[in-house]
Amino acid sequence: MMLPRRRFLRLAGAAVVACASRNAAADVYPTRPVRLIVGFPAGGPTDIFARLIGQWLSERLGQQFIIDNRAGAGSNLATEAVANATPDGYTLLLVTAASAISSTYYDKLGFVFTRDIAPVAGIVRGPMVMVVNPSVPAATVPEFIAYAKANPGRINMASVGNGTSPHMAGELFKAMAGVNMLHVPYRGAAPALTDLIAGQVQVMFEGMASLIDHIGSGKLRALAVTTAARSPTLPAIPAVGEFVAGYEASQWYGVGAPKGTPADIVATLNKEINAGLADPKIAGRLNDLGGTTLVVSPTEFGELFVNETEKWGKVVKLTGAKPE
Repeated sequence: MMLPRRRFLRLAGAAVVACASRNAAADVYPTRPVRLIVGFPAGGPTDIFARLIGQWLSERLGQQFIIDNRAGAGSNLATEAVANATPDGYTLLLVTAASAISSTYYDKLGFVFTRDIAPVAGIVRGPMVMVVNPSVPAATVPEFIAYAKANPGRINMASVGNGTSPHMAGELFKAMAGVNMLHVPYRGAAPALTDLIAGQVQVMFEGMASLIDHIGSGKLRALAVTTAARSPTLPAIPAVGEFVAGYEASQWYGVGAPKGTPADIVATLNKEINAGLADPKIAGRLNDLGGTTLVVSPTEFGELFVNETEKWGKVVKLTGAKPE
């Protein structure tokens, strides 16, 4: 059946207008403020990185990127909130290794990390540092291991929460070094560090961003970094693996979105975040905090999701760690 010429032109014109409208909508994303949900309290490294990138995106894209701290359950509250959000680009997640760990650390979750969170962009990757209160009679990892073995169950190991990467770095150390320490979880880095500096707990594995000032002031003693190699930021501090063969643990941060978020929005965010990581001021700030910029495509960041989930699943099984 042939359409009258006038009707055909009217329908064709409407299709062109609709297509142009869709393209215009994509081009102007975002048209309203965006929430970047963070699974940890303000003041810790996760919050620092979120605010750094959020400010950059606000300036580049002309809309406010609001940092929404939702601490609890090893960042699971934040991850679930984003997994259940409308996939329109206006609710994002500050992704950390805790999301990958939770996949096997917790028995029942309201989401599947690798299924329900779409990878958007990386931000930074770097070591944690094994630090002790200066009252601990150990200046090296071997001395600490000897002290821990002589005092089984009497050393308190702080962490920023159950199932977080600092917690699991400590559990991996306990298993591989053959020491018995009591895990004391906190709701974030700030309260844990307060008690560590006060001597209420004795040891902690934590991101360098939270520790660098305390190490420099002498309030905490750094024994080792957790990456396979030494960190350029603390070159005199050895790696744990120099004394405990095969030990390696690192933190990483990035941005995720609900599954189904339009590919053009993901591409826009990835492009702008990677541009931020190339900016000397942001890159310098990340390096000062002990990290290395993580410039990757969404696909490459998704591969990191899968690899880290598999790795930490093996660690959870090896250590037998369970929520406390």
